[in-house]
Amino acid sequence: MHAAALIEDAFHRRTTSLMVRRGWQPRAVAHTGYGTPAFLRVLGRVLLSRHALDEDQVHADAGTTRATLGPEPLVRGWRAFITAQAIDRGVTVTVNGVAHRTRTDRGGYVDLTVTEHDLTPGWHEVSIEPDGGKPVQARVVVVDPSVTFGLVSDIDDTVISTLLPRPLIAAWNTFVMHEQARHIVPGMAPMYRRLLEAHPGAPIFYLSTGAWNTAPTLTRFLASHAYPAGPLLLTDWGPTNTGFFRSGQDHKRENLHRLAREFPFIRWVLVGDDGQHDPKIYGDFARDRPDVVSCVAIRELSAAEQVLAHGLPVSNEELFFPRVRRETPVVRHPDGYGLLAQVLNVLARVR
Repeated sequence: MHAAALIEDAFHRRTTSLMVRRGWQPRAVAHTGYGTPAFLRVLGRVLLSRHALDEDQVHADAGTTRATLGPEPLVRGWRAFITAQAIDRGVTVTVNGVAHRTRTDRGGYVDLTVTEHDLTPGWHEVSIEPDGGKPVQARVVVVDPSVTFGLVSDIDDTVISTLLPRPLIAAWNTFVMHEQARHIVPGMAPMYRRLLEAHPGAPIFYLSTGAWNTAPTLTRFLASHAYPAGPLLLTDWGPTNTGFFRSGQDHKRENLHRLAREFPFIRWVLVGDDGQHDPKIYGDFARDRPDVVSCVAIRELSAAEQVLAHGLPVSNEELFFPRVRRETPVVRHPDGYGLLAQVLNVLARVR
């Protein structure tokens, strides 16, 4: 392991031991999972808390609605990062009445794949119960193998305007601003709803380099602005086995290829923006797996957004198109309304 990871683990072991001696209890946080009739991936995290579990924490997953949560609380982003993970904690995951045992990893995360579950296609709930803590319900979506369409969407600057990756703006949006201060990108939610309505049972995955700590905030934001429910595929900030920080680009690449393996019957529409690395990542993936990519849709940033993202008011189009084989259509527009019309035209041609 990298020295930074060893130091971090030693620090967390000491703080965890101290908190447990002072009476802190494990609290499970549920994230939305997914699968097919052949497997189920259950995602969550176990933290230490001195407070009782509340309903907002129980239902903080990507399928919640305002009606479930009640009045939306004001949340400052930095609070989500002040957490104490329960390391190597035993966890019982109950799926359709059958208990499965697992343990949290060095970040307190639960990532369990169940190969036998008997759940039918659609939305279900499973239970995540840490040893010494209360169970919480996590939503999971089971995709029917007859479904051949799916969406993968970036989050920052694709569905939410945060002006990443300019460091000062990113830090301000993440650690200081209320979640209500963030803005939607016009037309993206209607675009996603229209595409999924045309393909009943199709899944949507929100793939981002953002930290799992922000999942409840992102979930509330997406639900309150009528984005379709779907699993979040986020990452964990901090040292890894190989370095001080994990690679966001590698995180996206690995998850795209994992989805291609887990859902070999689906052809994906990949949606991102040209402010970070989405064009390159999607281009590489479409080059490697043109058989599973129907279309790449890129939200074009304004000149001001390009300056904030790159420092230069230029498009990175020339870096993108050579990477995509000609049989993979690419569409571009500044908002979801323009992208939708182009994506529908592409899908009509490829059928």
